[in-house]
Amino acid sequence: MGWRYNSGMQSVLVFDGDCGFCQRCARLARRWVRPRARIEAWQSLDLADLGLTADECAAALQWVGAERRSGGRAVAAVLRAGVFPWPILGAFVDAPVVRPATDAVYRWVARHRHQLPGAVCSA
Repeated sequence: MGWRYNSGMQSVLVFDGDCGFCQRCARLARRWVRPRARIEAWQSLDLADLGLTADECAAALQWVGAERRSGGRAVAAVLRAGVFPWPILGAFVDAPVVRPATDAVYRWVARHRHQLPGAVCSA
């Protein structure tokens, strides 16, 4: 039987702990968004317990909660789990009409993260 979300389980945002830009974004999210979720580097987690693989985590940000999401949808999920006003922004960037732009921006940032502020990456 595969991974199954337990409704008593706290959601978790899984990021690349080897990436300086990703670490900085995680710190900013903890400080400003303050989501009702854990924010953890994938390198420090038991990925099998979350139903994730190292390849998935190396490829994109992951959200594990009632729904599993990756990339731009993971960003939207963590915003939606945050304190006001972040859930409004999360709902906006996750809206079906906006989602293609959200995904495009996420892909651009992921591709160029080693060139962005705070980015000492091994990727």
